[in-house]
Amino acid sequence: MAFDEALAGRIRKLMASREGLSERRMFGGLAFMLGGNMACGVTSKDLMVRVGPGAYDDALAQPHARPMDFTGRAMKGMVFVDPPGYATDEGLAAWVERGAAFAGSLPPK
Repeated sequence: MAFDEALAGRIRKLMASREGLSERRMFGGLAFMLGGNMACGVTSKDLMVRVGPGAYDDALAQPHARPMDFTGRAMKGMVFVDPPGYATDEGLAAWVERGAAFAGSLPPK
């Protein structure tokens, strides 16, 4: 499955200065990892964000967010954000920061 390279480039710029950053192909797209823990990524045209179980309900309450669901069962703690939710630089930065904050709270792998 192809993913939005332009979106991946925008995420790369936002994440570039973070320590422990790596990229990994997963979920049919590209994931951005901090210390080996997924923070966010892109699949097709959707932004994937790992917010964690504690911030999941709040993330879903945000405009353009929906449960991340590949198999018919939502992945608790992970959301998809539709393109209008990350169209602006500020919108994308806010979502990337949510994912980076959660990934940064986990012990490195």
